[in-house]
Amino acid sequence: MTKTEPWQTAEMPGPKRAAVITQPEVAVAVIKRAKRPLLIVGQGAAEVELEGRTLIEYLIDLARSARIPVVASGSVAGEFLKRGFKPAGSLPAVDVGNRLTDAGWKGLDGEGPYDVALFVGLPYAMESTILSGLKHFAPWVKTITLDNVYQPHATWSFSNISQKNWIKYLKTLIENFAG
Repeated sequence: MTKTEPWQTAEMPGPKRAAVITQPEVAVAVIKRAKRPLLIVGQGAAEVELEGRTLIEYLIDLARSARIPVVASGSVAGEFLKRGFKPAGSLPAVDVGNRLTDAGWKGLDGEGPYDVALFVGLPYAMESTILSGLKHFAPWVKTITLDNVYQPHATWSFSNISQKNWIKYLKTLIENFAG
């Protein structure tokens, strides 16, 4: 297991740290094994541009190809709708994190709890806090961060990678589910 440093200075994750995803195929394998994955997207996804496209456009491609329901956090729901994509729900990210700690929560569709939660586009400190809560109070939920910075409280996280590598990782995720 490769170790990396948290992106935020002075982050103290404790002895249990996220496994570093050095190859995007690892994330693909985890998502494919998941019975009920959920993608939580923050406003940052509408603000980051990668190769002439916003991050949200890559995430729409991923959600459609992998058939993952999306929870839009904050005002990003409107950004999804502008692009012709209807999220499964729109809730504050902290609320989603809280609901995921409830083993009895039946999910947005009433079909049962989620087993894998993917996070992207949230402010770093907020995402870190949500992931810490899930790590300690919802061990049945595995977490993956799709941002290009290491989140030690997740189950799996990309390391601190360049935008060039991040784009390659995202494209690999999408391509592995397409078709």
